Amino acid sequence: MEQSDSAPAGPRRKLSREHRRVQLIEATIATLAARGYAGTTLGEVARTAGVSHGLANFHFETKDRLLAATLDHLSDEYRENWQRSLAACGASAPERIAALLRADFDPAICTPARLSAWCAFWGESQSRPLYLARCSANDAEHAATLAALCARMNAEHGYAGDPVRTARVLRVTVEGIWLDLMTMAEPYPVSEALTTVWTCAAAFYPRDFGPHGPLASAGPQELASHRARG
Repeated sequence: MEQSDSAPAGPRRKLSREHRRVQLIEATIATLAARGYAGTTLGEVARTAGVSHGLANFHFETKDRLLAATLDHLSDEYRENWQRSLAACGASAPERIAALLRADFDPAICTPARLSAWCAFWGESQSRPLYLARCSANDAEHAATLAALCARMNAEHGYAGDPVRTARVLRVTVEGIWLDLMTMAEPYPVSEALTTVWTCAAAFYPRDFGPHGPLASAGPQELASHRARG
């Protein structure tokens, strides 16, 4: 008998080990968003994933191992996203700063569930050692990359601000917006989030950034206005 194209796939138990791990990690992200760090258990994750508790236990054994794997997944995903953004952008310092900042609002990582999961790891004192152990190196790499670009802005575009502090202000602006997007009853759209980020960048680099991003991509009238102001 000829099989229909719409016939169901094989049993869920036959999914590859890696596919199953990712499925459980995604369910953990959803559970963290819904129940917080303390309320996330292997049983709740299994229920969210639609699998047995035994299967979740087989892959991760303990809640701590599951949370560590989830944090690794989020951290690696975040790092790959901003590095991919830099690889695809232009060579100038303003373009690269803009690409690094814009990457934090990529639809692949800037979702309600992922923001809530990050905040669950940030906000619980019991999760802080885990976060520091798993994410410190990636955080330091991102901070150093942004600070180096801010130093390039000084050298190539004639600014004088401390590049480490400038990078820090830009970073905490993004983190504050992430908190806004997660906690406000009626959060503003991502377009407004980016306008806020560009406004912060323009405070440090008024000749090169405006409310719509780097001025190299702005129209002649906006570019002339900002150059004159700077």
